[in-house]
Amino acid sequence: MKRYFLYLSYNGENYCGWQIQPNGLAVQEVVEKALATLLRQPTPIVGAGRTDAGVHARMMVAHFDSDCEGLDLKRLTSKLNSILPKDIAIYKIVEVKADAHARFDAVSRLYKYYITTAKDPFLHKLKYRAIGDLNVEAMNACADILFEYVDFTSFSKLHTDVKTNDCQIMYARWEQDGDDYVFTIKANRFLRNMVRSIVGTLLEAGRGRLDTDGMRRIIEAKDRGVAGTSVLGHALFLEDVEYPDDIFEI
Repeated sequence: MKRYFLYLSYNGENYCGWQIQPNGLAVQEVVEKALATLLRQPTPIVGAGRTDAGVHARMMVAHFDSDCEGLDLKRLTSKLNSILPKDIAIYKIVEVKADAHARFDAVSRLYKYYITTAKDPFLHKLKYRAIGDLNVEAMNACADILFEYVDFTSFSKLHTDVKTNDCQIMYARWEQDGDDYVFTIKANRFLRNMVRSIVGTLLEAGRGRLDTDGMRRIIEAKDRGVAGTSVLGHALFLEDVEYPDDIFEI
């Protein structure tokens, strides 16, 4: 039995999220069915994390096990792409060590959230439209406060099954290009709904309704009810997942 990492991207518009759920079609379910068809046996996959309904991924990583001898990974990648729907694409499949884990071995995840203040009939499904100009300096000042803390209960969906709400944020920054704003955030892990609730809170700063002291009070409250409203998922992208080099079979 060998273990493999599968690198893929997907448009999440038509899915209830990454993880298999009883109330909708998940990306994980579609990929598992395609793998099972080609490998001729049930092939469960484990993702680097879970994305919510409507959220996209430019780079998701998942692992699976197979006892198929002489597996041609380039050919398997091509065959998967030929049977998967247009909104899911496989980049590559690589062999990793037997105990490598797509979720637990990831050292960081990077997300981006895309906002525009312009009305764009072509990209409205991929960007969140904000009304009025935003103060980038104020949003970045509040984003800097994130580095002072590790407990982000105030930005977590309620009643989740995680053991800790501690996260190490490595990068958090807004960039503006004309009418477009992009928020990039990188951490060792994220809580459910965390990025979207952080963005919604930072938008309050951009509109002049929140300062750095208020940002501290929100985080220290450890109460989801005091943070801003979560923005919609259609403009959120999982951009990258990083792993240590020593888990790969060279």
